[in-house]
Amino acid sequence: MVVKYNIGVNKKLADKLKKLPSFPGVYFHKNADGEVIYVGKAAVLKNRVRSYFQSKKDFDAKTLALVDEIADVDWVETDSEIDALFLESEMIKRYKPRYNIMLRDDKSQIYVRINMRDPVPYVSFTRQPADDGAEYYGPFYNSITVKNALRLLRRVFPYYTRPAEAVIASTAKQSRINFQIGLEPGVVEGQMSSAEYKKSLRQLISYIRGNRVAVIRQVEKEMRDAARRQQYEQAAHYRNQLNNLLALRKQVVFGRDEFLDASRDMGLAGLRDLLDLPDIPRRIEGFDVSHHGGTNNVASMVVFTNGMPDRAKYRKFKLRTGGSDDLAQMREVISRRLKHLRDWGRPDLIVIDGGQTQLGAVTDLLNGAGIAFIGRNKGGDHSKNAGVLLAIPAFCHSELDSESSNNDITKGDEKMTGSRIKSGMTPHQLAPNSHIAKLTARLDDEAHRFAVSYHTTLKRAAATSNVLEQIPGIGPATRKKLIRKFGSVAGVGKASEAELAAVVGPARAAVLKKSLTTPNPSTIPARTS
Repeated sequence: MVVKYNIGVNKKLADKLKKLPSFPGVYFHKNADGEVIYVGKAAVLKNRVRSYFQSKKDFDAKTLALVDEIADVDWVETDSEIDALFLESEMIKRYKPRYNIMLRDDKSQIYVRINMRDPVPYVSFTRQPADDGAEYYGPFYNSITVKNALRLLRRVFPYYTRPAEAVIASTAKQSRINFQIGLEPGVVEGQMSSAEYKKSLRQLISYIRGNRVAVIRQVEKEMRDAARRQQYEQAAHYRNQLNNLLALRKQVVFGRDEFLDASRDMGLAGLRDLLDLPDIPRRIEGFDVSHHGGTNNVASMVVFTNGMPDRAKYRKFKLRTGGSDDLAQMREVISRRLKHLRDWGRPDLIVIDGGQTQLGAVTDLLNGAGIAFIGRNKGGDHSKNAGVLLAIPAFCHSELDSESSNNDITKGDEKMTGSRIKSGMTPHQLAPNSHIAKLTARLDDEAHRFAVSYHTTLKRAAATSNVLEQIPGIGPATRKKLIRKFGSVAGVGKASEAELAAVVGPARAAVLKKSLTTPNPSTIPARTS
């Protein structure tokens, strides 16, 4: 069958379109410079991608402009349409394609919201993420599609879609159909503990983040472990869950209308060429440090495998180095990381959050370990693909000089300038739309998010422990009741004795009120600037 294209297609692209598979996946439209200008998902890659070039009668002006600029197409097949949905979201965050922004307004974006701090969390959707302590996943660009995907996943990982109070209130008015057919976990009915439910939710979250293979392996392991313990009913539960997971491959999520090969990922290839590495850096690790006024000092390590987040391999560190010495803290986390090269795996490249000064603090450690590394100096602004300071160890790169460096490192759209400096580091200003800039920005942003998230968790725990944990007679269960009722330690402090008594009883309420209204070093937290 000969496919006719009504819109001009060059021979190279026409030959490529013939090779499109009849599988779900994500496709990448590129312009003549190799820039990714649009990312989309498809139930059948062959049909969806070819449709851009076969007819233009239903195209609006923006879509016509996109098609006129397409010079090349790449794609990645996925096992299911659900996988394509979540991969599309990740790739849009990675490349920030301009036509994805032009063709979709803010109203089309939707986030999945889950607050794991709730005793009985529930899954909901929103277009406006709030600073309320909940986790938000997305953005996704079609509300019907993502809701269909979560509806299918609910059969594998049952969850609530409303607060527990609303579920309890409804039991008096209607039968518990959702629980009976396996869409709700049964925490309200006492059939499952809150801890077990949250474990299941964490698997759901992992799947949403694209870790399908890791989730399947975990369920298989739990099934075998349960069978080994002769807990056959539990093993059967995991067996059914595994079968449902595998059945997701056959589900239609976004309708018939509707990993890049690592060697073809231009960000990875650009880093290989720039650093003169023997192969593309398949495992890249990013590090960041977070603290506030020298307290609750933490660091993060995120891992990208073949250019994609590999969240099962993330690590977080509670730092022993106190104060606000970022250099000493970065040196500590790199030292601790290098002790685990055998059990955690060896990185091909490390990205440090910071510039020449931060890199100087760890250069001897990483050179000694024979690991290539760069630093991303974005001037404190994580929203920009700003300057990147490349540290080029002698073992992985031939000597550069100020006259030849520009020619050596200009690769496609990676327009950079550089000059050798005494410290053995070469500063390069990356074009904001370059593939290297977008890859390092995505990794650095993820390291920053993970570090800040851990720091915030410790800060909240410290705020609670400094006050409530030191009050006699107020144990963990009581603290949870108080925080759940009044929202925060500050809310507990503002509550009247009568309000406190309604939660913990008159005797404890009196102790609480006295302790919270009488400042002393053992019951108030230290202030930080």
